Amino acid sequence: MVTVLNKSNSLFNTFLSETRDELIQKDSFRFRRNMERMGSIIAYEISKQMEYCKLHVPTPFGIAEEQVITDQPVVISVLRSGLPVHQGVLNFFDGASGGFISMRRDNDKADHFHVSLEYFACPCIDSKDVILCDAMIASGSAISLAYKLLLSKGTPKHVHIIAIIASKEGVSSLRKKLPSKGVSLWLGAIDDELTAKSYIVPGLGDAGDLAFGAKDVE
Repeated sequence: MVTVLNKSNSLFNTFLSETRDELIQKDSFRFRRNMERMGSIIAYEISKQMEYCKLHVPTPFGIAEEQVITDQPVVISVLRSGLPVHQGVLNFFDGASGGFISMRRDNDKADHFHVSLEYFACPCIDSKDVILCDAMIASGSAISLAYKLLLSKGTPKHVHIIAIIASKEGVSSLRKKLPSKGVSLWLGAIDDELTAKSYIVPGLGDAGDLAFGAKDVE
């Protein structure tokens, strides 16, 4: 299942437009806050797909019956650009456990690249809903690797993959690499172009740098 939020009109689109705006995004705090807000909105949409059970809640005047989420998810962030989105998801799933994946993109002289693992910490995900957060899906290589890593920690009930912007090519690649069942993509927008260096156009730039400042690249 692929859900693209900017296909329908909502406040989400306002936050998305501001993250793309090269003038507004110079304010790192505002950029992080907008990414966080979009993460929260997507978390709300994901919550509609989860399992619920009845809960009897004592009030000052009686007992109320409400439907509540049966089990909190595991929220995983791809460092570092996924962190603001991750926080937005945690704002709604405040009882969730979490984990982190750090990957390195190594370029060669031909503008080809491969993604390798640097760090991975995650609780057991057996029979859990897992929410995997990133800012962007370019070629799909990083998310594909992240998904394989998750399976080393158990068999999840369902994996929800969040990205604020994805390329059409990246989505197509993930459709081929990920299973047809048990995985959902939740995207803010899908952009048409992916350059030879795997930059999304129009995209928004380097989400990690915009959120946390430029990296010291060796």
